[in-house]
Amino acid sequence: MAAETQTPPIRFGIIGCARVARSVSRAITLAPNAVISAVASRSIEKASLFAKDNKFPPEAKIYGSYEALLDDPDIDAVYLPLPTSLHVKWAVVVAQKKKHLLMEKPVALNVAEFDVIAKACEDNGVQFMDGTMWVHNLRTAKMREFLSDSERFGQLKAIHSCFSFTGHPDFLKNDIRVKPDLDGLGALGDVGWYCVRSILWANDDELPKTVVALHWPVLNEAGVILSCGASLHWDDGRLATFFCSFLSNLTMDITAIGTKGTLNLHDFVIPFQDKEASFIVNSKCFFNETVTRWVPTPSEQTVTTDISQDVCMVREFSRLVGDVKNGSKPELKWPIISRKTQLILDNVKTSIEKGFIPIEIKSISNDTLF
Repeated sequence: MAAETQTPPIRFGIIGCARVARSVSRAITLAPNAVISAVASRSIEKASLFAKDNKFPPEAKIYGSYEALLDDPDIDAVYLPLPTSLHVKWAVVVAQKKKHLLMEKPVALNVAEFDVIAKACEDNGVQFMDGTMWVHNLRTAKMREFLSDSERFGQLKAIHSCFSFTGHPDFLKNDIRVKPDLDGLGALGDVGWYCVRSILWANDDELPKTVVALHWPVLNEAGVILSCGASLHWDDGRLATFFCSFLSNLTMDITAIGTKGTLNLHDFVIPFQDKEASFIVNSKCFFNETVTRWVPTPSEQTVTTDISQDVCMVREFSRLVGDVKNGSKPELKWPIISRKTQLILDNVKTSIEKGFIPIEIKSISNDTLF
């Protein structure tokens, strides 16, 4: 019997030396089916320092331009952590060079830009995935089991999501996420992305019917959103709200409420611990006769793993890339959910700009991008 063919590790190139690239480069190093092969910056000195500081393998190539890395035939996939305003330009080139694309979020400044990226990936047969790590956490699969349980959770009625942190004065003045020419979506694109993704996740990726931005968002002098919220509504009465901010204490909450149960967690984006994550569920709870306690009491569910969520993400992306290299078509699930997330962000921003009016969203297929 012939031995089973094993796909060699996927060879990654990293374009840009942003802070978030440190985490993903570590994940690439730890993933069993991936390896760092190259890093590029606009200066070879910066790329060399990044490789040294992050303990890249000695055989990793160092490039002083993005183009040089993309011309390297030994690179299978590219991780792209550049500012959002540069995504559409470089993502298209990555796809045209037949490199698979793992991209930081938000994926684009608007859905029209993302469609250009997605079309380039589709035309060139390359796998796309955005860098939303928490959806790859093993805890997320366990939470899905609870939400899908008709006896313990019932039907979803509402979900509330929050991601905020207090940016220090230098962050609020100089970080790329508050600059209109770099990451013009501000808090909505950075931390709001996670909130919207959690809402879609709880709703089996079904888009809402309408989106309404909440009044009194906070914008900086350049017009970039520092804090905002929105409500989302479905035809059957389901609703969701989210709040995202650079001006409030670190909070990463999800509350999903069903007809029979509720799910709560307070660290959904980055777990309190990297190899252990918990969530709290209650089902068919009420008060005791003296109204002094809950019956039954909510229970904490803990999921342990030897692989942190960032490594899980790289492992899954690399698996899909390996499948494509072996003749499979790219998995459309990931660009489709990225597009839906981007579409909701667009409509929240539009609602703000038009005086907080409801914005209707057209339905999108779960099977095709366009």
